[in-house]
Amino acid sequence: MRIDDLPPELLLHIFRSCDSVFDVLNLASTCRRLRRVFNTSNKLPILADAAEAEFGPLRDIIQLVTHNTSQPAHIIREAPMSDALLKQIVSVGRVAKKWEEIYPLKKWKTDFECRRLLTDEERFRLRRALYRLWLYDRAFHNRLFDRYSRNLRHVVVERSQLLHNWSTVELAEIEDIRSIIRDVVQNHICPSNGTIQRKFHKRYPEYNHPLLFNIHLNYPRERNGFVGSYFSPERDANPIEQHFYTAHPINYRGSAAKFASKLRADPFYDPGSEGWGDDIPHYYVVQDMLKLDPAQVLWLREHAPLKEQVEAFIHSLGEWFRDNGETFGDTLEWVLRERGEDPQELKDAILDREMGIVRS
Repeated sequence: MRIDDLPPELLLHIFRSCDSVFDVLNLASTCRRLRRVFNTSNKLPILADAAEAEFGPLRDIIQLVTHNTSQPAHIIREAPMSDALLKQIVSVGRVAKKWEEIYPLKKWKTDFECRRLLTDEERFRLRRALYRLWLYDRAFHNRLFDRYSRNLRHVVVERSQLLHNWSTVELAEIEDIRSIIRDVVQNHICPSNGTIQRKFHKRYPEYNHPLLFNIHLNYPRERNGFVGSYFSPERDANPIEQHFYTAHPINYRGSAAKFASKLRADPFYDPGSEGWGDDIPHYYVVQDMLKLDPAQVLWLREHAPLKEQVEAFIHSLGEWFRDNGETFGDTLEWVLRERGEDPQELKDAILDREMGIVRS
């Protein structure tokens, strides 16, 4: 019996058995009868179930995509499923899927002989932690929270209310994925002078000339209304959103090639210009960059291999971004102390894999 001769009930059961949004859409495009069965009142529930299996938990994605300044971030929001909401869910979920591939590379960075793929449960915990960290970034890492208000008590209490929605175990998962994002920022997007020098001499051991480092953050001047030559709000309304809304396969070979380009041996180019300072200046640069949300970090990783490109992007965000470090770490310590727990013990438990996304 041909599949399009099956009764609608069985066809709907097949649709609900798909664990990917694209599998559902591809199945619906195989023949006219499957498309007619799919385009009934069951369309949104089927897509929502597939999105839950692939990108879930949807509840946390909905908190993220429906957040705005009209209500506090810690208020739980409900939203009816719609095509527009589903599109946003898929775009956010695809970012999380990319971090699922990056996480093992960074988590087992030193003990790489133990590296493995994540289990389904670990992938679920990673996505949930990423959505919650992203919600915090969207709510509190913006121009409404400048460096002068970060330590005001009512602002700290507002930030802590969001973290109080989650248990200590769930906060450890967020801190775990945040450490992975930090590693990407400080080693790939904004590498220190020492990182550039170490990797360059490893790639070109015969090169004896010292590298010339520039520790200053020199933002490019505007050119004909554009900031630099790589990113412009006027030219690209939201290049990050456009990038993740466009379907494309996950490919990291291009990222590695772009990172290698900043270490090239060229008589007209000095790799030292790609360094972001020594230990102390580099620490504050990384603290600023951690205000970026996971999608922005991925976009810079894949599309801004050179320092001047990253600087142009930072310049486009506005003056509030500079010298205004992330606040999640301080807020996490505040919440843990309110609960009578030691923040250092939580970080040690993550390192020992007693807590976090991957648990021994």
